[in-house]
Amino acid sequence: MDERTTEAGPPAAPFTLPRLGRRWSTFATFGVVAAALLLAMFLIFNTIDAERAQRAQVARTNAVLTELGNIGRSAVNAETGQRGYLITLDRRYLAAYHLGREQYAPTMSRLRKLLGDTTTPRQSDLLDEIENLGDAKFAEIDQSLRLIENGDLIGARRLVLTDEGQEAMERLRIAVRELEDIERGILLDASENAARAEGRVMPLLVGLLALILVALWLGLKLSVRTARAEAEAAQATALAEARDRADLLARELNHRVKNLFAVILAIVRMSAKDAPEAKPVVDRIAERIHALLTAHEVTQGTLETPVASLKSLIETTVRPYLASTRKVELDGPRVDLPAKQVTPLGLVLHELTTNAVKYGCWKSGGVLRVRWLHEGDLIVIRWVEDCPGDGVQPERQGFGSLLMTGAAKQLRGSIDRVFSSDGVEVTIKLPAP
Repeated sequence: MDERTTEAGPPAAPFTLPRLGRRWSTFATFGVVAAALLLAMFLIFNTIDAERAQRAQVARTNAVLTELGNIGRSAVNAETGQRGYLITLDRRYLAAYHLGREQYAPTMSRLRKLLGDTTTPRQSDLLDEIENLGDAKFAEIDQSLRLIENGDLIGARRLVLTDEGQEAMERLRIAVRELEDIERGILLDASENAARAEGRVMPLLVGLLALILVALWLGLKLSVRTARAEAEAAQATALAEARDRADLLARELNHRVKNLFAVILAIVRMSAKDAPEAKPVVDRIAERIHALLTAHEVTQGTLETPVASLKSLIETTVRPYLASTRKVELDGPRVDLPAKQVTPLGLVLHELTTNAVKYGCWKSGGVLRVRWLHEGDLIVIRWVEDCPGDGVQPERQGFGSLLMTGAAKQLRGSIDRVFSSDGVEVTIKLPAP
């Protein structure tokens, strides 16, 4: 009965480390690009914020400088009106005084609001000093005008000549100038910060652009590599499926060949059923067919691929003939034989084994020693039958000798036999696989 095998589907592709590495590489590439974009956005925002702060500082500084100028002009206008009225007693000069007086208080209020809570301690001190000096100056002017209104012109002139008003005016100018310098310094710092931010962002943006280009190049390279890996995986899957089909066909062919050998053996034995005189010939033919079957059973794979070890082939050949009076010694390194060498070498070993049983050492209870080794590019097998006094020189070459000669040609090697009174030594040389 034929044994059938069913073809199994290809196994699912396992989740391998290379796939995991490619996945992490993809994540890393996208992470680098995302980080570069975030850093670019941060730098741009930082630059915009610095520019905005600079514009705000410019507007504030201009407003502060304007108000400081208004304070100085208010004091100068009031002082001009005072001096003109004191000299000419013309009330038209008081218009400048009233204008300065009306401008002073609102200007101080706007100045304090502009500076707000962000003033430095020195700015706060100067602001208080300016307000105190302005109040003192206007108080001195108001007092002199009251004296004039009361008819005390000499007292008014004496008050003006005390230089208190002049000193207050000079100190007011110095305080205003210092506060202006501080505000200009703050504006300069803001401008420098904006310039530094702009100076940082340009090379960093260039570097980020280069980083993004590198990341894109790596991503492209990774995509190409991934596509190639997927193509190779698909090809490997197709190859595995083809190999599975080939293995299935090989197993089926092997099964049919074994069945064919069995049929041939049956035909040979049935053909000699009614001819007892042909039984020895039939037995020899059956043994050789069985040797071919044995060699075939240890042969699996392609002609060039190692499929069986030399030791296994020898053991398989001699095992059916072993007994307590038939001993064998095997020794040699591991040698793997390709299929093209197994069949002819198996026939040779079978022929030598049957000769040892019928005519050689195993007929008289001797010992069979088989040694093999590497000699350069050759494998040398020495088959030594130790049977002292029972060595037999064949009188003629039979079919077995012709078979070994043909096998030597098929092996592309040589087979030499040396007979003596102590037995026989066979040397087989064949190319190393």
